[in-house]
Amino acid sequence: MPYSEPARTAAPSVTVRPISAAEHLAFVRTRRSVSFLQTPAWGRVKTEWRSESLGWYDGRQLVGTALVLHRPVPRFERFTLAYLPEGPAIDWTGEIDAWLDPLAACLKAQGAFAIRLGPPVRTNVWSADQVKEGIADLSVKRLTEMPSRHTDPIGARVTSRLGDTGWLPQSPEDGFGVGHPQFKYEIALAGRTEDDLLRDMNQLWRRNIKKAAKEGVEVTVGTDLKAFHDLYVHTAERDRFTPRPLRYFETMFAALSAEDPERIRLYLARHQGDLVAATILVRVGAHAWYAYGASSTEKREVRGSNACQWAMIRDSLAAGCDVYDLRGITPTLAADDPHVGLIQFKVGTGGQAVRYVGEWDLPLRPMVYRAFDLYMKRRGR
Repeated sequence: MPYSEPARTAAPSVTVRPISAAEHLAFVRTRRSVSFLQTPAWGRVKTEWRSESLGWYDGRQLVGTALVLHRPVPRFERFTLAYLPEGPAIDWTGEIDAWLDPLAACLKAQGAFAIRLGPPVRTNVWSADQVKEGIADLSVKRLTEMPSRHTDPIGARVTSRLGDTGWLPQSPEDGFGVGHPQFKYEIALAGRTEDDLLRDMNQLWRRNIKKAAKEGVEVTVGTDLKAFHDLYVHTAERDRFTPRPLRYFETMFAALSAEDPERIRLYLARHQGDLVAATILVRVGAHAWYAYGASSTEKREVRGSNACQWAMIRDSLAAGCDVYDLRGITPTLAADDPHVGLIQFKVGTGGQAVRYVGEWDLPLRPMVYRAFDLYMKRRGR
């Protein structure tokens, strides 16, 4: 499991209670990998939510943690949706009821009408070669139409148990929903060298990395968020998505950097003084994420985006990371689907496509939950 390591505790005896941010962070630092969305700092980034840290205790020992984001519902302000993005950080290998039942009792007592969580547990993995074959085969439309290279029995058990105990799946067919993606693209770094990683990339990626170097593209780690944001807004206009405001990134860097100076980095690729690409890398323990990216329309031929990616991959490898996470993809492989370009870009890095358990809701107050669900459907989620 990429984000939480088995705590190997006597799960039936665990209790849940609020903990301080310091206690939460101390636990995260003992784990090899916890999602950055489950760090105390992320609660300070999501200013529109009220955040709290919860801990699972086996006796006096802290054995699991969660960042919980609370949001009230219009017309039901005294009740909240309790959201645990890519969490909690518990032992998912055992009897999950023993972990989730006390969580539900704790949050219901606090006024939550429902819990939404996204277990950091894999269900299926497809190799880069499998993805390429699927894209080339016109009869294959989706990743899930192909047998996966690996099926995780823990993921299958978690999925089955959630469904049997009243949890409702929230991940839509395309993999993107109201929260975080169920399908991701990841590069395994553990035990590998730079040469290994380059060999696994396709010819186009290797050529683009070499071209950026030949053209004199320089990638530096910097602090100029305004330059990044200007390029990011340009990218949003070109690619037709809604950009986040500069203030969001300023808050994100301030909060994550305060928690750990190495938590977040800004990479800037310049060609002859012109900013041609910029990316943001986040790292917790041995897991690194490509969080945001931007690129100029002009000078695309110098391949600044590939240069940024290679710099982040190399730095993650040097830092001892196990995984470089390219974040979300959709499971589509159909040539006429506008999302297929995203997976084609990422599959060029080598790596693998990964399906996770996805996000699930547990209604704690069914009437309020139904009203919330209706409200979200009316506003298009």
